Amino acid sequence: MLQRLITLTFPLLLAGCISLDPDYRRPQAPVPANLPQGAAYAAPSDKLSLSYPDIPWRDYVVDARLRQVVAMGLTSSRDLREAIANIESARALYGEQRSELFPTINAGVDGTRSRSLTGNGNATAISQSYEASAGTSSFELDLFGKNRSLSRTKFETYLAESEAAKSTRLTLIADIVTDWVNVAAERSLLTAAQDTMESARLSLEVTRKNQQNGILSMVDVASADTVYQQARSDVASYTTSAAQAKNALDLVVGRSVPESLLPSGIEALSGIMKDMPANVSSQVLLNRPDVLEAEHNLKSANASIGSARAAFFPSISLTASGGVGSGELSSLFSKGAGVWSFAPSISLPIFTGGYNTSQLNYTKAQKDLYVATYEKTVQTAFQETADALARKGTIGEQLAAQTGYVAASREYYRLAELRYRHGVDTYLNMLDAQRTLYTARQSLIGAQQTRYQNLITLYKVLGGGITAEKQGDSVIANSTTLTR
Repeated sequence: MLQRLITLTFPLLLAGCISLDPDYRRPQAPVPANLPQGAAYAAPSDKLSLSYPDIPWRDYVVDARLRQVVAMGLTSSRDLREAIANIESARALYGEQRSELFPTINAGVDGTRSRSLTGNGNATAISQSYEASAGTSSFELDLFGKNRSLSRTKFETYLAESEAAKSTRLTLIADIVTDWVNVAAERSLLTAAQDTMESARLSLEVTRKNQQNGILSMVDVASADTVYQQARSDVASYTTSAAQAKNALDLVVGRSVPESLLPSGIEALSGIMKDMPANVSSQVLLNRPDVLEAEHNLKSANASIGSARAAFFPSISLTASGGVGSGELSSLFSKGAGVWSFAPSISLPIFTGGYNTSQLNYTKAQKDLYVATYEKTVQTAFQETADALARKGTIGEQLAAQTGYVAASREYYRLAELRYRHGVDTYLNMLDAQRTLYTARQSLIGAQQTRYQNLITLYKVLGGGITAEKQGDSVIANSTTLTR
């Protein structure tokens, strides 16, 4: 019995203990240690600020309606479902590859019964035999770590898919907020165009009457008509844009968003997201999901080099079995005789036509590729964050100026209209004031839209909510629970 036990467990005791993977070191980040500072950037906070990755999206998004829309998207988005399916596929492939580290043990019972003639040719003899055995077939000893390297390759690929899903989730949240704000902006632009069109229509009617009475000329009528027709065209255009913005929001959410959860206009929005200081250290970017995904792909390529190196060394396979045999089935497990077999084999690559060398060179080149990809991902993250911080540092002043511009334009239009009514000023000046007010309102809406988009962009580019998911929020399984 002891002999059988040794036979069956011997492959496990010889399982690989050598790794030919190159020592992994994270590449030096090819970006400055701190994010940019200067006139375009907000001054860093003197007190320690909460890091964006530590803020769950439900705490960052304050507006109740917007929260509901984001929650709808996280449960209905097809993009997120695709990402989760990719995680499960990568996890299954990792499990499949990891199984190569262990022998496949099969158990079976065989029986034979035969009839043969005796020596005189007139009598027959019946013989029978039974055998019960368990064994492993062609198990490759992982002496040089080939299978372990392949297992690490699949494991890092699985982790990369997990980070890709987190990145997809973060992008989805940002896209939903952006499209929701776009709906508000397009509806505000439509309202501004409708207000201008109605005002221009009334002015056009008055101008035509004054022209018929000889007070104004056809030039005044034509000028008034241009304002009206332009606003009329804008109403049609913004009606389309508002509908398309709603359609875009429905697509990214994955279902139709109820009207009760949509904003009436961007002016009605206030404090829909937190506005908080950003950490000026670029080290926070190394924890972004896309950066971590690139690093896991790099680690996977690093492990592939180990498996390619192991191909140059001998391969040892074992076929072993042990069991009992008996001529009677009833006595098989009580009085049966022990049977066993042990058949090791060794294979040494002598000539492969350069395949092993080419494969090793390929894995090294792939690692160089993923190093460059990782560094480019870090640089892209730095550039995106720097751009968002530059926008954050100036959007407040721009918004204040645009608000003042609208107020001044509205007063200018009021005074120009009053002067025209009293015959002090020309009608052309009043039309110019009307156009100025219309343009100012459009610019203010654009600045408000930019501010809200920048808030969600900052949350995205700084890896918002990655380390602080509330219980039940995440539909992505924690990938670090698996053991290599």
